[in-house]
Amino acid sequence: MLNKNHSRVGSIISSVVSVSLLVLSGWVILNHQYVFDQWNVWQYQPSADITAISNQVGMSEKGRFYFYASRPVVDSATDFNTNCQNKDEKSAILGCYSIGRIYIRGIANHQLDGIEEVTAAHEMLHVIWERMSASDKQAVGMLLDAEYQKINNPALKERIAYYDKYEPGERLNELHSIIGTEVANVGSDLEAHYGQYFTHRNNIVSLHAGYQQLFDSIKTQSDALITELNTLAIDLKADIAQYNDEAAAISDESNTLKNNANSVDRTSASEVNAFNAKRASLLARITQLEDFRVVINGKYDTYNTKLAEYNKLIVRSNELTQSLDGTLVAPPSL
Repeated sequence: MLNKNHSRVGSIISSVVSVSLLVLSGWVILNHQYVFDQWNVWQYQPSADITAISNQVGMSEKGRFYFYASRPVVDSATDFNTNCQNKDEKSAILGCYSIGRIYIRGIANHQLDGIEEVTAAHEMLHVIWERMSASDKQAVGMLLDAEYQKINNPALKERIAYYDKYEPGERLNELHSIIGTEVANVGSDLEAHYGQYFTHRNNIVSLHAGYQQLFDSIKTQSDALITELNTLAIDLKADIAQYNDEAAAISDESNTLKNNANSVDRTSASEVNAFNAKRASLLARITQLEDFRVVINGKYDTYNTKLAEYNKLIVRSNELTQSLDGTLVAPPSL
């Protein structure tokens, strides 16, 4: 038989346990996302590719936690296109955060080294944004808007227009990922925010700049060549029209001169001299026309050389496009 002291102790212990369980249950309810994330991290076994990506990106311990909590995977083209739907054929979709998971498009082309890492960091920041409180989103959102206003980049404005069209309400979410992985210099407050998730954020910005420069270079060169080719084409069209007009005029005058040759009074020095003068003038025009033909051929050679350069860029662009599974649009062929 238990005495009263033992009974009282048992009641106290029971009460303490009950209160502890109640507190724990309350904490779990209030922090259910963190508990779910922690469970996913414990259960997740990163592949060698994912481990290499997280190391290359330079994620902090906190950043890696949320990255792994999303159970990231590097997908083949077929699997990726199933998991990540592209709603705009003009935009490259290289990763997505869908139904709590990160999917990264596997890229084998070594010219695009770094693109998987940047994509992973971009999507990881979506995970962070999703878990931020409303007040934190408002505060960081103001910083993001301020940075966006400083950026004069038409391509970025097109990307944001894409998100406004296909993912309304996600503008700040996308800016959070884009600025965090692509913009080197941001305000100290925003840098401190990103510093929670990256040990050296400029590493990922540099990786982005590396492959982006490749695309920018191809576009710059192709745009310049298109301008030159169009100018040459206009010049050639005008030159050919002028050449044909002059050739037709010379042909008509040559026929007239031949037809009048028999009617020239060879005993008349003035008539003979006039005929010979017309003939000499015609021969001079023929020589000039031949010189003009050489000039036109030179322009043709220049046009063909530049066209060959442009076509090489098209081939290179198409190779990159194929590497991205056809999600980038190549420059138009001529």
